[in-house]
Amino acid sequence: MDTVQAIKQRIEKLCYEHHISMNKLARLSAVPPSSVKNIIYGKSQNPKILTIKMLCDGLGITLTDFFNDELFWNLDQELK
Repeated sequence: MDTVQAIKQRIEKLCYEHHISMNKLARLSAVPPSSVKNIIYGKSQNPKILTIKMLCDGLGITLTDFFNDELFWNLDQELK
């Protein structure tokens, strides 16, 4: 799994755990819904760390909480 796919899955998992939709996450985070959807649907191949931080703020978690998940423990090598 690559990093972008792991970020996508982590956002989906957090929305599920917090019982919120992606649109509600966008509202809570002050991130345009299109930005969240671009990450989820794979249009954004390089999500900014600031966007991820804003999503974390909306969820009331830290960046450490976001990335401290098994999805990120064994990522594929990004350099090809």
